[in-house]
Amino acid sequence: MEGVVDNLMREILSAINPYDLMVTEFIRIIDQQLPDKVFHRLCPELLNEGKTLSGTPIRVQLLGQEPNWMAENAIKAIELGSHGVDANFGCPAKTVNRSKGGAVLLQYPEQLYRIVKAMRQAVPIGHPVTAKIRLGYEDKSLYLENAHAIYEAGATEIAVHARSKADGYKPPAYWEYITQINRELPIPIIANGEIWNREDALKCMQVTNCNNIMVGRGAISLPNLAASIKHNEAPYHWKQSLQLMLEYTKKELAGRKSDYYPGRIKQWFTYLNRQYHEADQLFRQLRVHKTTTDIVSALEQAHRALES
Repeated sequence: MEGVVDNLMREILSAINPYDLMVTEFIRIIDQQLPDKVFHRLCPELLNEGKTLSGTPIRVQLLGQEPNWMAENAIKAIELGSHGVDANFGCPAKTVNRSKGGAVLLQYPEQLYRIVKAMRQAVPIGHPVTAKIRLGYEDKSLYLENAHAIYEAGATEIAVHARSKADGYKPPAYWEYITQINRELPIPIIANGEIWNREDALKCMQVTNCNNIMVGRGAISLPNLAASIKHNEAPYHWKQSLQLMLEYTKKELAGRKSDYYPGRIKQWFTYLNRQYHEADQLFRQLRVHKTTTDIVSALEQAHRALES
């Protein structure tokens, strides 16, 4: 969820949802140990004991292909206060894959093993070392071999997005593959993919026999998705979600990323459109606006119309 679930979005969503854990956008690791300021920029929660303002633990995610540097930065993340460290082997972005990061590594189980092994050896026991994977790169032929390699390297748990890189984000999610991984490995397996509401979550857990799930796009499509799943709370109606967007807007414009606001809010709307027909209608107005002033004005006008 690079560029979407940043620290502000984590703050907004953790305040209304009972998340057990949140994971950062990935920090790109190439050929050096990164300075503290890089970790603090992408995970300012490290300055708050590694938690959001509402108390949800945060885990730093690293993306890279060189075992030693992944290990060096893993221990740095732990020292700074991250609640464990996660390795990203699932990112399908072409720019990332071309530089031998993310999902492209799913073609090389032995490299997955070396990376996770190095991280596990560097990070003290008691601090989780986890990984996020897809079912494969061009196909799913190595899905079990990859999962076993990560487990044998010492991973604490594995989150599995139930598609290959070639599948992209096109439905369906192939949950049945996660079922087999969960059956063969003794560590917690976390299921992910096409979880948009409580019904999807319950069906996913039933199919995979996983006790835990991860939500990504669904978390911003339905802002209180985790509360709906975990506590059977009523899904937010459109007025509540629009109010949340205004709260997000106020905080975003007061922060250091205000220049990115027009793109960020429009990106959020592309996910909200799935849940709310009202979002689609409003987005038709917003997408022609270029300035922050015009966008905020349109949001406020829409909110006033709901209250009248």
